[in-house]
Amino acid sequence: MSAPGFWDDQQSAQAVVKEISTLKRSIEQWEAVYRAYEDAQALYELVSEEPDEALEEELEGTLAKLERDVDRLELASLLNGEYDSSNAILSIHPGAGGTESQDWAEMLLRMYTRWADSRGYDVEVLDYQPGEEAGIKSVTILVSGLNAYGYLKAEKGVHRLVRISPFDASGRRHTSFTSVDVMPEISDDVDLEIKPEDLRIDTYRASGAGGQHVNKTESAVRITHIPTGIVVQCQSERSQHSNRDAAMKILRSRLMERQLRERQAKLEELKGEQGEIAWGNQIRSYVFCPYTLVKDHRTNVEIGNVQAVMDGMIDPFIEAYLKVKR
Repeated sequence: MSAPGFWDDQQSAQAVVKEISTLKRSIEQWEAVYRAYEDAQALYELVSEEPDEALEEELEGTLAKLERDVDRLELASLLNGEYDSSNAILSIHPGAGGTESQDWAEMLLRMYTRWADSRGYDVEVLDYQPGEEAGIKSVTILVSGLNAYGYLKAEKGVHRLVRISPFDASGRRHTSFTSVDVMPEISDDVDLEIKPEDLRIDTYRASGAGGQHVNKTESAVRITHIPTGIVVQCQSERSQHSNRDAAMKILRSRLMERQLRERQAKLEELKGEQGEIAWGNQIRSYVFCPYTLVKDHRTNVEIGNVQAVMDGMIDPFIEAYLKVKR
């Protein structure tokens, strides 16, 4: 980075800096695990020379943590797809069912936010449309951090909820469906041409929370990509400029995802095979009543502690999915 002329091309320089940062984080993770291994080895030697109950308990805990950390590194090594290391753009859309489904969508938003927090990822709301009574009509978030897309791609699909509805005065059991879409964030240096003449950009007044400014100015932005019919919108920021930038970020990712889907479909057609997982397929069920169970239908992984899952404990599902895909 100190080479003469390195910063002359800002776009290229930023790409190099990003790659260096990614590699540095990966090396730091391996070094931390190796230091933990050395600590465990030293503890083992102490216990071998002079048995001590407290030291033995500490060794057991250290080894258990080391095993989990090694498993996580091994899992990360599976994320070798072209965009696995990228940030993730995650969208949640409730299905039919009105308030019940919209409430379920908000519960999933909380679950993914908690999961991201537990991994040290940053979460930015790109678009948020609240429900009329409760929940959300739709939401799009950007999850930033190493391998965010590589992990979250396992969550793409339809999520099913079974519970006693808090919105039903009769206390009946309801089934709700909500779809989750996940795309990699596509950086500006990726070769993806978007012609200005192919875009229709509309502005409108945002709805929901945000104070008088949000409701009195046309800060919300909707962009339609005319050739594909893809429509994206953003109203979470106060300025029209910021909302436009966020909407373009989503559009780039959706166009790239479309290209990848078309490429994959062509490959499957040539192979004479049908893809395993398609958009709209139910991937997981969350049962709150008459028993408590969360089951992933792709891997058959089950967790009985529903509350822990809703608090963000979804790694067992993600890890099982990635191992199956391997």
